[in-house]
Amino acid sequence: MVCSTVMGMSAAAVLEAVEGIDLPDTAAPDDTAAPDDAAATEDTPTTAAAADGVTVRLDETLDWLHGLVSARGMDQGLAGDAARIDRIAVCERLQASLEAVKAVEMVAFAQSQSAEQLRLGVHPSKIGAGIGEQIALACKVSPSEGSRRLHVARDLVLDMPLLLDLLAVGEIGGWTARLIVGQFSHLDRATRSRLDAELAGKELGSMGSRRAETTAKRLAYQADPVAATERARKARKDRRVTLRPAPDTMSLLTGLLPVEQGVACYAALDAAAKSAKAAGDQRSRGQIMADTLVARLTGQEAADDTGFEVGVIMPLGTLLDPNDPRPAEIIGTDVLPADLIRQLIKDAEARCWWRRLFTRPTPDGGQLIVDADKRKRRFSSWLAHLIRCRDQVCRDPFCGAPIRHLDHIHRHTDGGPSTATNGRGVCERGNYIREMPGWTVRVVDTNTHTVEIVTPTGHHYRSRPPQPP
Repeated sequence: MVCSTVMGMSAAAVLEAVEGIDLPDTAAPDDTAAPDDAAATEDTPTTAAAADGVTVRLDETLDWLHGLVSARGMDQGLAGDAARIDRIAVCERLQASLEAVKAVEMVAFAQSQSAEQLRLGVHPSKIGAGIGEQIALACKVSPSEGSRRLHVARDLVLDMPLLLDLLAVGEIGGWTARLIVGQFSHLDRATRSRLDAELAGKELGSMGSRRAETTAKRLAYQADPVAATERARKARKDRRVTLRPAPDTMSLLTGLLPVEQGVACYAALDAAAKSAKAAGDQRSRGQIMADTLVARLTGQEAADDTGFEVGVIMPLGTLLDPNDPRPAEIIGTDVLPADLIRQLIKDAEARCWWRRLFTRPTPDGGQLIVDADKRKRRFSSWLAHLIRCRDQVCRDPFCGAPIRHLDHIHRHTDGGPSTATNGRGVCERGNYIREMPGWTVRVVDTNTHTVEIVTPTGHHYRSRPPQPP
């Protein structure tokens, strides 16, 4: 059989792992009828399956903990400070224990889903697709983060039982466990298990996260220097530049570079800052380095001379009325204060152009972008632009990745039209996953363009476009 890619395991290994771990007993569902549309709310998962005993017990615990938060301060003066420190410590251990429980459940779910995909005849190269995405939806994180959590859980549960036990009793935290597992991810399963036994005697509970990670890194290198070298070579192939928003209208431009290149870049910016300061520049060293970075990357004379297209969505009143306080948005990134965006547009002068976007009210009192000027220049170019402006980032719940594909919600091959209502912006991953068995996507409210995703387990998740300013 062709080797599959589910969690880095062959199809045979998946079935072997399924047989090797006992799955918890669950109650049979009482009702398999799908909930009606009114029952599900935006970004709120629902399922047709009745909750099993474990879920009910965890929900009861969650309600009890919520009661403690709601009653904060009621025992003021009754509990001493020592007792409160004990509570904090137990809460930390409880949080770690829950991470261990989640890891076990993730692996059991992945094994079960992989076996089901094999039964359905999914091509071996695609077995495992969609599993991390379902976990991500349940955890309300991005698909890439869901897959990372699944990979950590796989190594922890299948190959590192002693570390899993330390996590389960709260001796180490979830972040420490994740760092350690990450240092062993390139090793074979037998080596991981051997190093797990070595780590168990290292008193990890007395170490900080970084010291524990360094200890694991040293053991991994000693165990297999060749694999460590190959890992470093692979990491260099993964070099990249990313951009994400930061607080207060700022952004983080990050370059993941080989260490010698990163040091060289920083040294060049530092030298430019020292030279400018020596010449009497009044900017701070950090400001000079940041401005020099922008100028050198863009080829501009000055950092403020930005000439590349930046998509800004703002109400017409904000543009024309200096007293209008409504903010504007840079598509897919951040909200900017009205005064600041008016100043940026003024500074841009002739390099600035705009395209009108038309909105209409939605029944819940919001707004929805429904059309755009077609004069500035599958989905035609103007319609593609409209969908990108409306959705801003991937429409899959909790994803937030940049839009790479424009997806026909009702598939084009099934007669779906190329319209704004039938279109949604998604990341590349999200577009491919919907083609796996058991996934469906549909528009449940055209007034707000609410889209519902149903996963293979029958869980429903909804999303709608962000509100335009």
